[in-house]
Amino acid sequence: EDAAGRYISPFHDIPIYADAGKNVFNMVVEVPRWTNAKMEIATKDPLNPIKQDVKKGKLRYVANVFPHKGYIWNYGAIPQTWEDPGHKDENTGCCGDNDPIDVCEIGSKVCSRGEVIKVKVLGTLALIDEGETDWKIIAINVEDPPPDNYNDISDVRRMKPGYLEATVDWFRRYKVPDGKPENQFAFNGEFKDKDFAVNVIKSTHDHWKALIAKKTDGGEISCTNLTVSDSPFCCSQECAKATPPAAPPCEAANPIPPE
Repeated sequence: EDAAGRYISPFHDIPIYADAGKNVFNMVVEVPRWTNAKMEIATKDPLNPIKQDVKKGKLRYVANVFPHKGYIWNYGAIPQTWEDPGHKDENTGCCGDNDPIDVCEIGSKVCSRGEVIKVKVLGTLALIDEGETDWKIIAINVEDPPPDNYNDISDVRRMKPGYLEATVDWFRRYKVPDGKPENQFAFNGEFKDKDFAVNVIKSTHDHWKALIAKKTDGGEISCTNLTVSDSPFCCSQECAKATPPAAPPCEAANPIPPE
């Protein structure tokens, strides 16, 4: 719900821009820093609530990969973006991962799950996750003092030495405890700058616009929304209230991860 208690989709109804003129974007926080539960916008559920991912009937958690504890940034997504699985990225040669574009917010504040914050984009990392392009946008909360010190990816290296290297290390190894191989990266794991990142975001916004207008087949993705007036999926508050919520996962009553 929004501040007025109206139903919204965090995927479709929150604007992509907080300030388009300054390229400041909205970010939906899915995973607060230092936590382990793999929470994400449920793209296939009506109105796309944030919920914990489930695999083989079990709630998913990321392992603590030494020396890191849980997610090492506030992790989330930019609304109104979509990495189209039918589009081969010209930079990576791989198709999209079928999700909104991911954001690693590197500010000092630990955010709350479901919080919507305004972020300044600094750069991006191109993760290749099981053959799919999975962009990781590096950004900072504009309310995090002092954001004026951060204007591009080079400022992260200067102000937070080792943080970008830790980010690559985390994404490379976080699935290894689950018995999977290390992840790979495009561009040899090098970060691209702010301008490159903003162009990637704008491209995924274009793919989302095609999705929400039904010009692209989204498969099982739920495009139900309440604010995109020219979308064939737009519905009323009454319709949204009548939408039954998805059933909770089987382990919802016992959210403590195993040791």
